[in-house]
Amino acid sequence: MIDTKMGVMESKFADIVWEREPITSSELVRIAAETFGWARTTTHTVIKRLCDKEIFVNNKGTVSALVTKDEFFSLQSRNYVESSFAGSLPGFIAAFTNGRKLTTKEAEEIRRMIDNAEEGK
Repeated sequence: MIDTKMGVMESKFADIVWEREPITSSELVRIAAETFGWARTTTHTVIKRLCDKEIFVNNKGTVSALVTKDEFFSLQSRNYVESSFAGSLPGFIAAFTNGRKLTTKEAEEIRRMIDNAEEGK
């Protein structure tokens, strides 16, 4: 099962992989050294952590995604709604919009999403 909890640096590193995959671990070491100032061992530790979370796979030194960035954030959002709002999407939307007005464009887009996701249609 995919672990959707990610720290800030893991998230920044994951973005690099998603943007360039498939990518060799040696290329990731070079990019992480330039971008974050990381040592080779730090980069390999983060690669392993993200592979253990089943987000990426490292096959003979080539790192690629097991889930797309969009799929990951969809899972992360669902997990958040499940854990914070007992799975209630209306509860989440009520909390999200509390004290905030939706623009006409936002409301129309949400209506379209609901229409497309509604059972029986």
